Amino acid sequence: MTLIETFTDYVVNKKSLVDYVAFRKTTKERGEFNDDTLIQAQKNLDKLALEDKETLDEMYAILYDIIKLDKGHFVEYPLDFIREILKVYKNKTTPKDILRSYKDILNHKYSGA
Repeated sequence: MTLIETFTDYVVNKKSLVDYVAFRKTTKERGEFNDDTLIQAQKNLDKLALEDKETLDEMYAILYDIIKLDKGHFVEYPLDFIREILKVYKNKTTPKDILRSYKDILNHKYSGA
C-alpha cells in the first residue's frame, strides 16, 4: 500500500492521525503534511467530535460523497478534507463556516465541470 493509500485509509476510516504520524516514521516516504500539522488536525477532529459532532458527521458525509463521485482526483480527497479540518477553530472561523465551504467543493472542484 502506498503512503497516500494509507493516509486515505486513516482519514476515511476515522483512524487517529497521531497513529498515522507514528506509522509514517517507519517509512521512507514523505507526506503532504508535516507531523505537527497532522497532530493539529487530529486535535481539531477530536475537539469537533466533542463540540459539534453533527458538523463533523456532515463533513465526513461530504468526503464519502466526493469519494463516490470519483472524478479522478483520488489523491486529493483526504488531503482536501484535512485542509478543511485545519481551518476549523482558526481565527474566527466556525465549524459551520468550514462545512459550508467544504460543501461547495461538490459543486466545483469535483463536479466534473
